[in-house]
Amino acid sequence: MTAKPLNIVDFGIACSLGTSKDEVWQALISCDVSGITQKKIYGMEYNLALLNSKQLDINHISELALESIAPAIEKAISKFGKKRVGVLCGTCYKGSNAVVEALEIYKKTGKFPDNYEFEVQQTDYPAKFIAKKFGLEGITISHSTACASSASAIMSARNLLEAGLCDAVLAGGTDIISDSIMFGFSALEAISPKPCNPFSKNRSGITLGEGAAFFLLTINEEFPCDIRITGCGESTDAEHITAPRADGEGAKNAMKAALANASLKPEDIDYLNLHGTGTTLNDAMESIAVSSIFPSTLPVSSTKSLTGHTLGAAGALELSFCCLALSCKNTEKFLPPHLWDNVFDPELPQLNFVSKGTKSNRLKRCISNSFAFGGYNASIIVENA
Repeated sequence: MTAKPLNIVDFGIACSLGTSKDEVWQALISCDVSGITQKKIYGMEYNLALLNSKQLDINHISELALESIAPAIEKAISKFGKKRVGVLCGTCYKGSNAVVEALEIYKKTGKFPDNYEFEVQQTDYPAKFIAKKFGLEGITISHSTACASSASAIMSARNLLEAGLCDAVLAGGTDIISDSIMFGFSALEAISPKPCNPFSKNRSGITLGEGAAFFLLTINEEFPCDIRITGCGESTDAEHITAPRADGEGAKNAMKAALANASLKPEDIDYLNLHGTGTTLNDAMESIAVSSIFPSTLPVSSTKSLTGHTLGAAGALELSFCCLALSCKNTEKFLPPHLWDNVFDPELPQLNFVSKGTKSNRLKRCISNSFAFGGYNASIIVENA
């Protein structure tokens, strides 16, 4: 079913590449990996994509992403009222670091720290913080569909707007790296000892990152926009709790649904941002799914080699990269590059990976993929208004 387009009034970003649209875009197209640093956790060294080379509180990261769009949010509040602006935040955050630190103090002293609050370990903690920050009293929901959480939040925003339950929605995601996340992925043997190398024959896993990205969305035509969301598709295959379905059927269903939702054909898409984690299973599945739908000439890239895998924030962050590419006013627009060792895996369908400095003179529509543990799959299409 074709849905009414979602107007992107504004969007904000914070990740290892920077904390403003221009800063992030310049670092992205120049393949700046200075934000990826080595950090020792309990005696083990990991490559992490961090803001300012240090780990920040999740609410601080959210604030950095929201700072530039605060005027647009205030304008929406003035227009619609605080009760008609919703907050949908995707995250995998469970406050585990704060809990562990509090428990250590409890063991030593017999009581929790005075500043420790139980709600810090609740999944809705970041969403409630954002609502409180702007004094918003509309629907506030946390989405936690693993690595597609923020993509899921954006899709739900469309549902709320179409149902008339909100007039504007602040939707996106935020996430930080916690010790439990690190050890969980380590136990799965999914973390690469080197910066991730998506779709390469030599790929060996993910690099974790932290970040946030939020979109102010509305279907109200009084808010003009340059970019809009025209298609959303999601599916669940529930093949495995941590592994994707090998034949890519779930991913294919999400991409096909997004195309149908936007009344588009595969050849109408000009660029695809891959989920591209750098793990053996994801990259194999996704290359099969993408090649079965889109022309072999479609430019594609995974930007996780530059930002790390930002977990619940990844869907919104990578969609924002598509929006940055579309925002370019020049006739020829840069495409987000695919940073890797250029060693094709002969066992995978070959995709048209974007090299540094690649431009397109026909960039109008982009699709961004997000795939998650538990078999949840999401694809979102954005285009120039």
